[in-house]
Amino acid sequence: MDPTSAYESIVPRYPELAGQVAVVTGSSRGIGRGIAMRLAREGMKVVINARTVEAVQATTAELRGLGADALAVPADLGHSEGVSLLFKQTLDAYGTVDLLVNNAANLQRRHFFEVSEALLDDELASNIRGPYLCAQRAAEAMREGSGGSIIHISSVGGLRAHWRGLPYDVTKGAIDAMTRAMALELAPIGIRVNAIAPGAIYTRGPSVPDEPRFRQVASRIPLGRYGHPLEIGAAVAYLASDDAGYVTGQVLYIDGGMTAQLGPRACPI
Repeated sequence: MDPTSAYESIVPRYPELAGQVAVVTGSSRGIGRGIAMRLAREGMKVVINARTVEAVQATTAELRGLGADALAVPADLGHSEGVSLLFKQTLDAYGTVDLLVNNAANLQRRHFFEVSEALLDDELASNIRGPYLCAQRAAEAMREGSGGSIIHISSVGGLRAHWRGLPYDVTKGAIDAMTRAMALELAPIGIRVNAIAPGAIYTRGPSVPDEPRFRQVASRIPLGRYGHPLEIGAAVAYLASDDAGYVTGQVLYIDGGMTAQLGPRACPI
């Protein structure tokens, strides 16, 4: 399914989101782009962010071409200056933030002895420090209004370890814990905090290539296929909506059943 054609086919399900402001970090491609597409289809004003200027501008232009209200803010959120820039430009343009989706992350997975101190520092900055600071800034804006929603994008690696999953899985476990702690702290001021943990999501094109390596991965997933970025976007839209008004502090697994099984069908136990 191509995200652009899917944008045309998805019927908005949450009218209360129309006109609200959503900041989606790491949204120039992949899962973040799928989330931005879905939120724009719901009528939200979407802030597109990533490190690369050209990619951010291209995705923003694409959304605008589909009739969406989108703002491009290239910034490296591993540094506090990038976080400040993102929220200054968002507030200058829209005056508020209703939804923050912390999607930006550095996906680096190595064997334990291959993780350098520099790699560890970069992962901690991009995957924990950046989302934490973004949540602080978003919550400051939300408490001036009528509350809002913060959604962290975690991973199945936060619950079940990948082979050669360090230090990425460490950071996603921290995101899960951060989700619960923030949910408790922010509940009294009307801000809900949840996380979505994707499984195997194909982000390189509209369809998964019919190749042995992709078939092998799909065969280990109970539903027998990869997920699509728009399926993560649908979960984000739900958690941001009034339908999820009693949901906070939760991690929602969108993984085709991966974390529900002890072992894949190919090697039953």
